Amino acid sequence: MSEPIHVLAVSRLSPLWTPQLHAAYAVHDRLHETDPAAFERIAPQIRAIAASGESRVSAELIARLPALELISVMGVGYDGVDVAAAKARGVTVTHTPNVLNDDVADLAIGLALCAARQLPQADRWVRSGDWAAKGPMPLARKLSGGRLGLVGMGRIGQAIATRAQAFGMAIAYTSRSAKAVPYRYLPDAKALAAESDVLVVITPGGAATRKLIDADVLAALGKGRGEGILVNVARGSVVDEAALIDALERGVIAGAGLDVFENEPNVPERLRAIAQVVLAPHIGSATGATRQAMADLAHGNLQAHFAGQPLLTPTPEYQGG
Repeated sequence: MSEPIHVLAVSRLSPLWTPQLHAAYAVHDRLHETDPAAFERIAPQIRAIAASGESRVSAELIARLPALELISVMGVGYDGVDVAAAKARGVTVTHTPNVLNDDVADLAIGLALCAARQLPQADRWVRSGDWAAKGPMPLARKLSGGRLGLVGMGRIGQAIATRAQAFGMAIAYTSRSAKAVPYRYLPDAKALAAESDVLVVITPGGAATRKLIDADVLAALGKGRGEGILVNVARGSVVDEAALIDALERGVIAGAGLDVFENEPNVPERLRAIAQVVLAPHIGSATGATRQAMADLAHGNLQAHFAGQPLLTPTPEYQGG
């Protein structure tokens, strides 16, 4: 009988993945946090890390695992993983892109609609009795025929653009470089915001994009007339949250639809108090079918690695040689 392969789960993992993990491997659930002494004993045998998109895998943790070979992330984002430290140690990082494209794109359009037409607020208007007591709600904003700016034009950005075309929207984008897509390219987020009615953020997180959407970008989106809606389905770190709250409170922009935040699950009270903001609890990929596909892909990367087969979805840092 072969020796078990030891895997460290560094966060609370999806119940759609854990049965597969436990069936195939010796899984140590957050042992580095719950039982340091036991972790020290098993650390030399840990060959893989199982993580979620919100997990933190530091250089220090990687250094404590001399047999580590693979970090499998169930999530498209992995900015909590120190990829440079992993690469330096010869450890590969995988994630689960593409399977969640449709769900995130659907949510982005949903948040744009909700923020423009104030649908959650309309629901509350009826439930609270305000319709009967106060009459019609204040007029909302039209989405169809407007200008959509996409900060990021990867596969999810392209899926959002396809959906926006059905609303007759004019589409422009910015990214690190121009793409082979039929949309207008602008050099930076500020220039794009100035020409957008709705600005959707769908760029990777990490140091390169931290607080990319700052006060200047928000001012450009507002155009000095309190216009523009910001939608963030990327990472909370990409938006300067303090600047966004200030812009919303002062009426610099018209509203926002947010699925991600700087310090999840803690959302500032000031942000929660702003009526023209639609808030979602990081549910971009939160459908049963998609989460199962993500779990299967995360597990498939582990299986491929330990079978000596090519990895299914290594992160971009490990692609192209």
